[in-house]
Amino acid sequence: MQGSTAWSDGIVGLLTGLGLPEMLALGIAYGIGAFILVNFGMISALLLIWITRKAISRMQDRIGPNRLGPYGLFQTVADAVKLISKEIITPSQSDFLAYNAAPILSVFGVLILLAVVPFAPGLIGMDLNIGVLFVVALGSIGVMAALMAGWGSNNKYALLAGFRVVAQLLSYEIPMVLSMLTVVLVTGTMSFGRITEFQSLTIGGFNLGIGWLGIMMPAAMLIFFISSLAEAELTPFDLLEAESELIAGFHIEYSGMKFAMFFLAQFVNAWVLSALMAILFLGGWQGPGVGLPLIGPILGFGYFFIKAYAVYVLQQWVRGTFPRIRIDQMMYFAWKVLVPATVALIVVQAIAQKLPFPNPVIYAIIFLANIGVIWVVATVLQRYIKSATMGTKRSFEPTSLIGSMQKADTYAMY
Repeated sequence: MQGSTAWSDGIVGLLTGLGLPEMLALGIAYGIGAFILVNFGMISALLLIWITRKAISRMQDRIGPNRLGPYGLFQTVADAVKLISKEIITPSQSDFLAYNAAPILSVFGVLILLAVVPFAPGLIGMDLNIGVLFVVALGSIGVMAALMAGWGSNNKYALLAGFRVVAQLLSYEIPMVLSMLTVVLVTGTMSFGRITEFQSLTIGGFNLGIGWLGIMMPAAMLIFFISSLAEAELTPFDLLEAESELIAGFHIEYSGMKFAMFFLAQFVNAWVLSALMAILFLGGWQGPGVGLPLIGPILGFGYFFIKAYAVYVLQQWVRGTFPRIRIDQMMYFAWKVLVPATVALIVVQAIAQKLPFPNPVIYAIIFLANIGVIWVVATVLQRYIKSATMGTKRSFEPTSLIGSMQKADTYAMY
């Protein structure tokens, strides 16, 4: 773990100057940071829900919330108050520990990821040198929470949805982690702070902040985005909550605030994945003017949130546009398309970085490999779509009954 971040150094210095012991000052500083991050995550869920409703309603030629508050901003507040006031009903045959711990773990597993997100230069909860590994490890808490909810509810539909958690989330976690590995190979670090600093572009002593890895590695960025849709349980990968098959998914037996906690975790998780994509491939807080003495951190803070929320809106665009795919198509796409594509990217990239060439040549080889992977994947999907035929849900064709019907007697009702 690296040293203290700039914000904590300032608070610790202030408190120690007032006569407090250094360990107590450090604990107070990190306590303040944790309090801010937790409340930011929970309050931002209200804004994320509003953005989702507005974005999808505009895409589908609807208005969306527009009555409570300006532009309907208070609608999600009213929904939160409603959920808080709802009665919490616990199934009599449920597993007490698993049933009640699941919603807590789902929220905890998402909020703890905010600790390693760099919001601006020097503004990060804790810049771990294993930040990527931290996200990969603790990101699986949500999977366990969903499985516990399905198992503990003593409901067969919830249990089936819990099994789908293992099938879907763990499957798409593999290409997502491999796409993150491509970034780690290029930057040589797993620290999100250093990954963001790597994506600067200094010309003439001025940092333009547009040396984004997504420009050099578009295929890795696209794979990460697609995998994040599956990890966030968004369309077209929302099979964990397929209401036509599983009623409402693994949280069908939850009500009131317990259901709201799953709801909060889902939206915050989608934003965290958007923020990670902005950090890994879009430069994070990097942008023109971030190196300036006073206004630089403020600009970086704004750049980061613009990128993170732009990716989140793109997620909702996909959510409001594409239909839900079948579970066999989902698993086919993960294991036969995304995983081989990311493995190929890593192999080519590892070989390219060992070649005795200057960095611009190596980066060009990596870019061409990414373009080649995109072309191969597009070709495979095009052939699959052309070969797929529209199946029917009927067990027989209506034409097979022609000539087999018996004429009813006069006045017969049946």
